[in-house]
Order: sequence, then structure tokens, then C-alpha cells
Amino acid sequence: MSYEITEVDVWAGTIEDRPGGLADKLDALHSAGANLEFVIARRAPDKPGKGVVFMAPIQGAEHIRAAEQAGLSKADSLHSLRLEGPDKPGLGAGITRVLADAGINLRGLSAAAVGQRCVVYFAFDSQEDTQKANELIEKHLQKK
Repeated sequence: MSYEITEVDVWAGTIEDRPGGLADKLDALHSAGANLEFVIARRAPDKPGKGVVFMAPIQGAEHIRAAEQAGLSKADSLHSLRLEGPDKPGLGAGITRVLADAGINLRGLSAAAVGQRCVVYFAFDSQEDTQKANELIEKHLQKK
């Protein structure tokens, strides 16, 4: 089994820290027919009463329009890679070590394994780091 690595546009926005704050954003995208693969939401400790949500993919004019109307925008300062493939012990440790040894700082990482498969989202500060990381991850995975 092989791995698939793709660059992903992550969208973000502020949510109200109250029951339904996240549901309001998700309802807007669902109503437009969006099928999200990735959602992370959390409180914003530096902004009482507020939270933040990150999501992907948002593609196509109708989904983009719905996202923008819901107060979301493409996170232009957040550059992301999505890795999908077989889950193996040490996969995350190996990839993060390769990136660290190359001097690439991760802005964030989100990962989940379901059954024998995994999906990992890597976030970087620049497009240059994203491209370099993509090459390094591909090279690392070819050795496995």
C-alpha cells in the first residue's frame, strides 16, 4: 500500500464559545453540500467567549460562497499537507524526526488512525517549508 500526499487549503474562522457556535458553521457548509474531511475546533484562551475552527476541504464556488458567508476564509498564512495511507507504528515519529533534522518547524499536526489507515495533516509557516517537507516525507516513505 502506498501513501498519498497532497497540498490542502485549510479554511478558518472564529466561532462563538457557546452551544451551537460550531454547529452554525457546519450547518452552513452542509446546506451547501460540502463534505468536510477535517475539522478542528477549540476555544481561544486569549479571546474569552470565542473559539476557532479549522476545516478542509472547501472547494467549488458554492462551497466557497457558503464558507465566506459563514465568516470563514482560506488561511493564507497556513500551509498544509495531507498524508493518507496505511497506519504503521512509528510513522509519525519518523516523519517528524526527518522534518526536525532538516530544520523545518511544524506549525501544527493533526492525525487520526481508523482501522489500518491513517490521515495526517501537517501545517507549516511557509510554502517553501511545505514543498521541502513534501519532498522529505516522500523520500522517507520510499525507504519504508
